[in-house]
Amino acid sequence: MTLQSMTGFARYSATHQNGGLVTNFTWEIRSVNGKGLDVRLRLPQGFEGLEHNIRGLVAKSFTRGNMQVSLTIDNGTERHDISINHALVEKLLEASQELQSRFGVAPLTLDGLFALRGILDQPQEAVSEEDEAALKAAVLDGLRALLLQLKETREQEGSALKRIFEKHVEEIATLTEKARLDPARGVEAIKNRLAAQVSLLLDASQALDKDKLHAEAAYLATKADIQEELDRLDTHVASARKLLQNGGAIGRKLDFLSQEFNREANTLCAKSNAATITAIGLELKATVDQFREQIQNLE
Repeated sequence: MTLQSMTGFARYSATHQNGGLVTNFTWEIRSVNGKGLDVRLRLPQGFEGLEHNIRGLVAKSFTRGNMQVSLTIDNGTERHDISINHALVEKLLEASQELQSRFGVAPLTLDGLFALRGILDQPQEAVSEEDEAALKAAVLDGLRALLLQLKETREQEGSALKRIFEKHVEEIATLTEKARLDPARGVEAIKNRLAAQVSLLLDASQALDKDKLHAEAAYLATKADIQEELDRLDTHVASARKLLQNGGAIGRKLDFLSQEFNREANTLCAKSNAATITAIGLELKATVDQFREQIQNLE
């Protein structure tokens, strides 16, 4: 399966003709990063009933992303006759006057009044239920085409992200192997460092008893061993490679792995008592940070 980015944009326009009725409509959708799937709709009057269908189609196509979906409708004719809902205007003016007298709020302006939904009405030609149902079906078909366009856009960016992820994972694998083969992990090198540290302990306290000395030496030896961290890094690298190979909505899984990578890199730096190993650990942390930053764009 292909990876998908969570960012993308698509537009789809079409014309629906049913008898003498010609309707142009345009869908637009914009997708950005999100922890889950959040769909915000902007629909023209008379199409609010499609909200459930729209959300269902989007959820069927995507699992993550903040989506802004808009629909515009144009019946192809320009009308200049406008009617005013006088009954609604009277009620609003009465309410405005009451609010002025009781709370001292500013009076309702003409601009504010006309901006309210339902005040102005542009009469439309009568449309039968069959024609209206046919139009809404065509509009939903247009949405399906729009979602396919967005999916293609997100997959194109997802392919680019996959190459970046693969590069970071291989860098992590290379650094892990570099740490494993570092001369500072050799037996003699570790012995020399331990001997130097034990010598410092003896110099610091001539009264240090034998048992305490053995305990400190054992602690230093354990701290110097980073084999477990390297083994876990190898395991996480193998998991990341498999996820990238299988594809799909793996953003959350890769994010979890990035946290594991970071944990092992931190532990490696903390346990290291060799400058070369510490330098590798810091380089590893920088690579993991870049890896994790890019994951935030992935579904």
